[in-house]
Amino acid sequence: MISPLLSNVFLHYVLDLWFEQVVKPRLQDRAFLIRFADDFVIGFRDDRDARRVMEVIPKRFGKYGLTIHPTKSRLVPFRPSSRWANDDRGEPDERAGTFDLLGFTHYWVRSRNGYWVVKLKTAADRFSRAVRSIDSWCQANRHLPLSEQQQKLNEKLRGHYAYYGVTGNGSALSRLCHEAERRWRKWLLRRNRERSLPWTWFRRLLQRFPLAPVRTVHSAYRHAVNP
Repeated sequence: MISPLLSNVFLHYVLDLWFEQVVKPRLQDRAFLIRFADDFVIGFRDDRDARRVMEVIPKRFGKYGLTIHPTKSRLVPFRPSSRWANDDRGEPDERAGTFDLLGFTHYWVRSRNGYWVVKLKTAADRFSRAVRSIDSWCQANRHLPLSEQQQKLNEKLRGHYAYYGVTGNGSALSRLCHEAERRWRKWLLRRNRERSLPWTWFRRLLQRFPLAPVRTVHSAYRHAVNP
């Protein structure tokens, strides 16, 4: 097990410097590397460059006793195209290619002005993890006074918003808030040993003990290109 700090320093030499000093001078077109700890994405303008580097990276890592993740490491045709129609729901278009990085799914959509822009949404696995965490906490702590439960749930929600509250991700944040309400109601029902708690009753409870509203904390960069 290696610490994140040592991992960051190690990969600076294994990947970052190697990419800048050895790889980029040999490419046909522009490319860039984005890395955070041991997660990284490399963008290429030329498909042939992408394929060549994809073949070389496992050998480079193997030289230092490292391996790349077998399922997360893949080539993604991440480019917009005027042939692909908009999804009115703002959902990722698999034909345009999507990828996950640092808990976010990156995907293309059309802006209101007709430009292609990159947007972020909470990755499916991270969303499911957050819901499971809230569900488990509500189950284990349903005996606490309602005011304490409200306080702790709001701490969890605000912590989630602080990271995932980026421009354009409001839908996923709202779904998480809704799931938190559902899980809280479910375990309150179990605590009271009632077969049902009407939503009208629970709505009145939420008026007295409201959950933290959705909040956009970060303004995400959007890279627009002409269609």
